[in-house]
Amino acid sequence: MENNPPLQLARELVLTHGWNSTSYQLINPGIQRWFTGQKDSVVGFVRANRVRVVVGAPVCAKERLPEIVAEFEKEAQQKGEKVCYVCAEARLESVFSDSKTHAKVLLGAQPVWNPNNWDEIVKTNKSIRAQINRAKNKKVTVTEWTSERAHNHPELEKCLHEWLKNKGLPPLHFMVEPETLSLLQDRRVLVAEQAERVVGFIVLSPVVTRKGWLFEQFIHCHKSPNGTVELMIDAAMRILAADGYEYATLGLSPLSKRAKIIPFDNPFWLKILLAWARKHGQRFYNFDGLDAFKSKLQPDNWEAVFAISNEPRFSLRTLYAIASAFSNNAPIRLFFGGLWKALQMEIEWLRGNSTNKK
Repeated sequence: MENNPPLQLARELVLTHGWNSTSYQLINPGIQRWFTGQKDSVVGFVRANRVRVVVGAPVCAKERLPEIVAEFEKEAQQKGEKVCYVCAEARLESVFSDSKTHAKVLLGAQPVWNPNNWDEIVKTNKSIRAQINRAKNKKVTVTEWTSERAHNHPELEKCLHEWLKNKGLPPLHFMVEPETLSLLQDRRVLVAEQAERVVGFIVLSPVVTRKGWLFEQFIHCHKSPNGTVELMIDAAMRILAADGYEYATLGLSPLSKRAKIIPFDNPFWLKILLAWARKHGQRFYNFDGLDAFKSKLQPDNWEAVFAISNEPRFSLRTLYAIASAFSNNAPIRLFFGGLWKALQMEIEWLRGNSTNKK
């Protein structure tokens, strides 16, 4: 990072002005970075289908946000490109609250905690305590590793790839980059171990101006004991509370309707498409399961998360661009790759079920 001045500048700006929970993701590989002339603001994005798909929101001082948005979109327009801010939160959404030139759609909601409230949540929630105790009873322990120790650690890499193998979709990128173990400079890593064997880990990325952290990844190895994820989250929350942090989020629950906002309707065609995805896409991505898991942890609040595009009506072109951004410009290959993985998992399940009956 020290040998890449633009990347180093982007990192410094994120660590000064980062407010969006995903702001640190613009440090990820494959992200293009646009700077203002004064070098005091940065926008991270990828190009897809002639749309600049932005990582959350511009990273800048709050009072400069409308100005930076206008400047960035003007340059994009000059190059014949649209702009879409993906996983935009309240600060950017407020800039366009009365806009007739920008369309917004609700992507879902993200749960938020003040880590200082976590101890009371655990004390009053029997279900959470039971899961934590299951892992403890299996002799699972959680400790924070230094970034130097965690950097490309072979056991963490093995656990990550086991986890990815059992996911319904091929690995996504852009804002959900799984390969972060070589990019730990400002991140924190907590590792769960059982009998000196890694069974899971959590990666946290900073949300500086909100005095908090995003739970960027919570990975558990194949056959890790029940409650391992809950135990890792419990350890992380207690460490953050002890360190004086006030904000923690487990990130977006796609399609979640838990955020309490003024009644909001996505375009009719998009509502139909998302309803179909929720009903038929469970073999690829367990929307309801993830949402229920996060809700079970009793967040203090749910924040609405949007996609905002500079067009009067949200279009299929923009939706395709978002899918392209997450799939390295290969959304069709991602879809069929997901079908192939689902078929493989079904075959493995049938084989295992057949073996167990013998």
